[in-house]
Amino acid sequence: MGSESTGKALTAQTRFETDDSGHSLTWTSDGEYLRIEAWGRDGVRVRASSMHEPADADWALQKPGAEDFGDCKVEASIDPERGEASLTCGSIVVKAHERHWMSGSCGYEVFRCELSFWKSDGTLLFRELPDGGSLELKARDYRPIIGGDHAVTASFVAPQDEHLYGMGEYQQSVMDLKGSVFELAHRNSQASVPFVVSSAGYGFLWNNPAIGSVTFARNRTVWQAQSARQIDYWVTAGDTPAAIESNYADATGHAPQMPDWALGFWQCKLRYYNQQQVLDVAHRFKEKDIPLDVIVIDFFHWPHMGDYRFEREFWPDPKAMCDELHSLGIKVMVSVWPQVSVKSENYADMKSRNLLVKAESGEDLGMMFVEPCQFYDATNPRARAYVWDACKRNYADLGVDAFWLDEAEPEYGVYDFANYRYYAGANQQVGNIYPREYNRGFYEGQIADGRKGQIVNLTRCAWAGSQKYGALVWSGDVGSTFEDLQCQITCAVHMGMAGIPWFTTDMGGFHDGDIDSDYFRELFLRWAQFSCFSPIMRNHGDRSQAQPDGSMKKPVTAADGSPRLPSGADNEPWSMGRRVEEVLVKFIGVRETLRPYLRELFGQAHADGQPLMRGLFYEFPEDEAAADINDEYMFGADLLVAPVLRFGAVQREVYLPGGDEVIWEDLRDGTTYLGGQSVTVAAPVESIPVFSRNGKDHGLAGKL
Repeated sequence: MGSESTGKALTAQTRFETDDSGHSLTWTSDGEYLRIEAWGRDGVRVRASSMHEPADADWALQKPGAEDFGDCKVEASIDPERGEASLTCGSIVVKAHERHWMSGSCGYEVFRCELSFWKSDGTLLFRELPDGGSLELKARDYRPIIGGDHAVTASFVAPQDEHLYGMGEYQQSVMDLKGSVFELAHRNSQASVPFVVSSAGYGFLWNNPAIGSVTFARNRTVWQAQSARQIDYWVTAGDTPAAIESNYADATGHAPQMPDWALGFWQCKLRYYNQQQVLDVAHRFKEKDIPLDVIVIDFFHWPHMGDYRFEREFWPDPKAMCDELHSLGIKVMVSVWPQVSVKSENYADMKSRNLLVKAESGEDLGMMFVEPCQFYDATNPRARAYVWDACKRNYADLGVDAFWLDEAEPEYGVYDFANYRYYAGANQQVGNIYPREYNRGFYEGQIADGRKGQIVNLTRCAWAGSQKYGALVWSGDVGSTFEDLQCQITCAVHMGMAGIPWFTTDMGGFHDGDIDSDYFRELFLRWAQFSCFSPIMRNHGDRSQAQPDGSMKKPVTAADGSPRLPSGADNEPWSMGRRVEEVLVKFIGVRETLRPYLRELFGQAHADGQPLMRGLFYEFPEDEAAADINDEYMFGADLLVAPVLRFGAVQREVYLPGGDEVIWEDLRDGTTYLGGQSVTVAAPVESIPVFSRNGKDHGLAGKL
């Protein structure tokens, strides 16, 4: 049984130091190295390691310069008599308290340093789990991995009544994340972005790309990494969610400005299999006078995975195709996958240069998708340069405007995270950074190609900091159900809160949509209405009616005789009958009306890290009733959007946040309501309930 020492014994053991600038504190004892640093405006970074100095890998964070602190006060102080130290950076204060006691049957000395995080006004934000006592708990725990590093854990006590938002994209309709548990790993339709914002006034980034987990329980918050060199996290304080997001963008990078040509309607289907089909669809849009900004050429326009080029038999003159589409005012996006087939013309060369992901045991082939493949290693700068060089020659130089970076997790045949090793390290330690580096290669390549201000990379995954590389994240291969549609609301809000403001979905969902069914047609229209009020309005999906096409030189079939490389069912506005076309075209027109507002919102995302899609809590943090609403959202500060989420529904209940000072106007009929109440409004299939805040309708009145 241990007894804690006090007074002179404690003072004698104080091990705090500060640097000359007053920007950092360090503490060492019992084999642990602890470093606390001011890191940008209102931010602090904490690193802790066992038996070695903290490493300098910054992962999601950018090194701050003097200009990044603005006029915020930065000061470190040490009180050796009390065994205490503090670091202030603007509105956040970290207090460190050294404890020293005798423990064990032999009475050995134990040293601990406990941290707590405060607002500069004296409000406690959260603190580390208390060390010591009979429970022998550790706030910072290092469990050895034989022959390697540690499995690390950081545990905190946070307010029981806080509300939490962020963490990226998980397919669930949970808005307030308090009480949730998350896997820190990527999967198809799951993007783990470990930044969370608390209603208590802080933001917390787990600055560690390792596979792990986090638990936001009432009694404690626990972050874990299966294998890591150190504990590493960043904390900021702010009075509003907007202030916290602004600090986070400064710390991890700002999204670029979205090019104007991306603000309208995007058209895609499972795959357009040849050049003429793409041109025919584009001309049909023009004949029908339907606005179209972007047309997307999806996968298997290549001979083999990893060839990174058009297959000449079906795409005889890609440059002429791009020129013709450009003459129609349409931009061209092509799909790129990270898989490299063993049959690819680039496989042997890439393998000999060590540009591919390596399995720890067994075969290196990570996924059997049509043919055996190995992933290219996006964490290797030489691999990024190799792939971009091929895509520049075979796509960008021919007129392709943008890239769809599919399968960015990457998607292994089996998510055995421990079985792969990258240039940057073991997958268990660094794997979550893969999608960011995948996007980075294309972003930096396009910047070098002179495309600044014109870069949009559609991608299926992201990690902290992906936003600065032009990552437009879509929610992956989700199902075609109303339940899946509701999940997209919370996915979009949480991605924005995790610092990824560019977000989109497959309109109608990806899997199993039957274009001849009444259910799917109604779902498609409700999803189109939601997409209209999303950062990007994009039509895509693998509809249920698979169509064989001429790209199959031989009758390649699965065991049941169905083609393995089919095209999905038709997916254009006119593909599901006149009624669907009329309503969809109406909302494509609404999207055109929204262009000035969209420019404003994307400008806020670029300049100040603000999400476009915001939970009601974001604009109304004082309205407790808004804290956990998961079926409506704010589109910017001015528009409240309430998608219809049930088949056959012709009305829905809508909560209008705020008090008497907020006037909400239904933009369909002009009816006005005061904030702070729920109302039931009509919602026929051709309309979506949208309310303007205090008269800011952005030209939409009467158009919905």
